[in-house]
Amino acid sequence: MPRASKPGLAGTRDGALLVRLNAPPVEGAANDELIEVLADAFGVPRRAVSLIAGDRSRQKRVLIRRLTAADAERILRS
Repeated sequence: MPRASKPGLAGTRDGALLVRLNAPPVEGAANDELIEVLADAFGVPRRAVSLIAGDRSRQKRVLIRRLTAADAERILRS
């Protein structure tokens, strides 16, 4: 969700995580902010978050290293 008033996690829909972003989808600014928001939300360094598909799409696939599935579920529930 680009141009949100406050960046952060916004829940899930159809098995996908919704993330609010303030940065415009220009020159990779939104992708950079996405990585920052996910790193902060999951408590990992930025270098542990990689965009693996969808760099020019609203739907993206990311890889978050140093995070177990159980830890991710616990964070999303809180």
